[in-house]
Amino acid sequence: MLPISTVDSESFRRIVEKIPTKSGVKLPQRKCASHTINLISTSDVDKHLNSCADTKAVYRSSIAKCTALWTKASRSTLASEQVEEVSRRKLMVPTSTRWNSLYEAISRIITIPLNELNPLCVKLGIKCLNEREYQFLKEYCTLMKPLTVALDILQGDECTYGALLPTLTSLMSKTLALKDDLSRITASLPDVIVKAIKTRFDAVLDSQEGLLAAATCPKFKLRWLRDERRREHVKELLTTECQPAHRKLLSRKEVSDYLRSGYELEILNQFPNLKKMYMKYNTPTPSSAPVERLFSLGGLVLSPKRNRLSDRRFEKLLLMRYNHCFTPKENKKT
Repeated sequence: MLPISTVDSESFRRIVEKIPTKSGVKLPQRKCASHTINLISTSDVDKHLNSCADTKAVYRSSIAKCTALWTKASRSTLASEQVEEVSRRKLMVPTSTRWNSLYEAISRIITIPLNELNPLCVKLGIKCLNEREYQFLKEYCTLMKPLTVALDILQGDECTYGALLPTLTSLMSKTLALKDDLSRITASLPDVIVKAIKTRFDAVLDSQEGLLAAATCPKFKLRWLRDERRREHVKELLTTECQPAHRKLLSRKEVSDYLRSGYELEILNQFPNLKKMYMKYNTPTPSSAPVERLFSLGGLVLSPKRNRLSDRRFEKLLLMRYNHCFTPKENKKT
């Protein structure tokens, strides 16, 4: 999660020089935030649902019946058409590589009322959902929606490291706020999710870098710093505990004026010293999704019929293909 400029520092170079090249020693790697949230949803939640006596049976039976419905609809054109008649759209089949697909696949099933869903299941020759299983699926989707929204934010192309801390704190508060509306089956899940977030992101939640990245990101400061204690802590951090390179530059008045200003990124042009801090702490992204999208695009550029591309030509074509969405409209017309 450190910015690329880290490799230019003299201290980093000295560390690398001392690492034996033949002993198999690897540099420590930071966890990707989106992958970690995936682990919470697929590992921690799944483990709790499978180990808790109140949820194990209903969780397994409801997912098994959903799987039967997905399988039937994906393998039979007639079944798919029958489902579409009732649901007004096709069902999604979840994939193992993208956790959001499980949430979206279940959420499409529960948009069908139970009194219409069960006759459909009878027509397709699969087991019907009972009221307890249907209610569980609805509550499951309600609980997982904040996780899904957090993943969508962190995997965005324009998401910076400063978004991580506000997203995590918002995710925990929204998850805990759902407790009063849940039945006994899922009542313990919010605590499980929040505990998993605190455990897996303990270093980030206590990180000074994370605080400075969020505080210098105009998009989040108004919403995230509404809490007076957090606001004062960040103000103190920016004026007294920041890096030596900024300590003499930032005045308390400049920080106060910045915190009262708008949330557009252009605001930083009025505060050059805070802009330097933004560039320093918001260079990395909290997700590997942009890199994965670049690799996926590479497979489309380097197709079997273009297997003789030189490295330089391939790089140019890939960058042109990837950056076309950032090209101004007037340039596209020309």
